[in-house]
Amino acid sequence: MPVSVTPSASLPAIDTHLCLVSAQATPNLTPVLDPGIRPRRVILLVSADMQRRARWLGSVLGARGTRVETWDIADPWDLERLQTQILELLDREHALVAAGTLALNATGGTKPMSIAAYEACRAYDLPIFYVHPERDRLIWLHPAGLEARDLDNRLRLEGFLQAHGAQVQGLSREGIPPELSDLTGWLATQAAAHAGDLGHLNYLAMKAEQGLVSPAIDAKYRWNRRFQALLGRFADAGLFEIRHERLYFPDESARFYVNGGWLEEHVYDLIRRQRSRLPHLQDLARSLNILHENPRGDQVPNEIDVACLAENRLYLVECKTRAWNGGEGEGIGADTLYRLDTLSDLLGGLQAQALLVSFRPLPAPVLRRAADLRIRVCAGNRLSELGAVLRHWLAAR
Repeated sequence: MPVSVTPSASLPAIDTHLCLVSAQATPNLTPVLDPGIRPRRVILLVSADMQRRARWLGSVLGARGTRVETWDIADPWDLERLQTQILELLDREHALVAAGTLALNATGGTKPMSIAAYEACRAYDLPIFYVHPERDRLIWLHPAGLEARDLDNRLRLEGFLQAHGAQVQGLSREGIPPELSDLTGWLATQAAAHAGDLGHLNYLAMKAEQGLVSPAIDAKYRWNRRFQALLGRFADAGLFEIRHERLYFPDESARFYVNGGWLEEHVYDLIRRQRSRLPHLQDLARSLNILHENPRGDQVPNEIDVACLAENRLYLVECKTRAWNGGEGEGIGADTLYRLDTLSDLLGGLQAQALLVSFRPLPAPVLRRAADLRIRVCAGNRLSELGAVLRHWLAAR
């Protein structure tokens, strides 16, 4: 039955949303989940090239109790034919049209789709709204005099990513264990001074992925006092035992932490601790393993270090502890940036934001490439400012 909450006293409760499917899923998704405008049913106006995205969107809405139907259109660029097909749809929905309880979300689709749908619904005096892409705000285009409203932030990462074609296979919402808090804080402020030693330690942990036992410590590090002191810090925290010049890890979580996972956990914990200052931050997770459907229908695996939603906008963080120096480093840096840029576009659309956090400084070409791609960077000595960087990044609207 129709929802009982209405956007305005002069507007009847909305029964059905007519949505125009496009590459941007969020503007069609968030109004349906908002209690103040939530419909019983959604009709997706969809062209042949958007069938896959309509299926993704429908799967999220259907799982939340919304009845989803599709209305296929022949050509999303043929204005005259679009008008005919939309009028046919409104004729089929004559009871809702007469009651004024079918509302058009004019945000998505091609320009001809939006124009045709607007003109048809305006002719029948139906409610029409638009979702501001940056402010996540619903603006009424018709009738006049209705107040705009900020959309509710109830969406979680799993549903958001599903609407963009990604299935979450696993994630963590656990912060830094208390026993590792001091070590993590020390690493975040002192890591740059121990870059070479940490680099070898990361290498040993990486090579221990199978069996949780590292190769032998390189001979040049065995009598290095600074490296031995570093090993002692990690060993005292219970992250490994040292026997016969090898590292023996108690479990995968310890190996992950030593292999650079400490930086991911540090970023996650900084964001989590700032939630009181960022009330619009609606969800946060780390170590996300996802399967994303590509245009061929194949499921492609990917990993995301840290992800969060704020005002229904996706924020992705890539955390790196490896070296970037030299020509090889530029190639690695470019690959990392392009991957981050591609993931943010695929999983979050035009409004997604990306940040690269590296405990080592980045070469100038990598920094320039990040600026070109509009990817924020916090690296090297700036790690001490990471809390403020994250707060300002997430607070920007």
